[in-house]
Amino acid sequence: MIDDTGIAVAFWVIAVTTVVCALMVTAVRNLIHAVLFLTLTFVGVSGIYIVLSADFVAVAQVLIYAGAVAVLLTFAIMLTPGADRLNSETAFQGPAAVLAGLVLAVIVFVTYDTDWQIDEGRVSFAATATALGRAFLGPYVVPFEVASVLLVTAMVGAILLTRDEEEEEGTGA
Repeated sequence: MIDDTGIAVAFWVIAVTTVVCALMVTAVRNLIHAVLFLTLTFVGVSGIYIVLSADFVAVAQVLIYAGAVAVLLTFAIMLTPGADRLNSETAFQGPAAVLAGLVLAVIVFVTYDTDWQIDEGRVSFAATATALGRAFLGPYVVPFEVASVLLVTAMVGAILLTRDEEEEEGTGA
């Protein structure tokens, strides 16, 4: 019974922290701060997955979202020319807040209306990770490598597109 209480407390602490960070993404004016709060939100979602015993999904969340996507967004903001990194006011803030409230109401309704059953026959993280590792290095090695080359090419292309012409003239002479 103590273990269940600890898990429940951990879940709610992580959940509240994640929601606060998600709200801060929309509230802060500086884009860099918004990306940092978004990264904390991704890590919080990963923590929720860990509490819910979805270990592989938690690791994938950290690697893909907290690692790759947050770094990509940070690079995109830093490499984009423009001195003003502040979010500007738009006419869509009010309708977006109403839409977000409606989505929250639907999520709360579905959460309370659904019959959540616990599956006692869970697969361990080691078994899932081993099977996925064998799949990535076995029959899916070519698509996995093609995806990695494509991502590196996209990153190099983004860097080349954001370079100034003055920088190119200075390095060529």
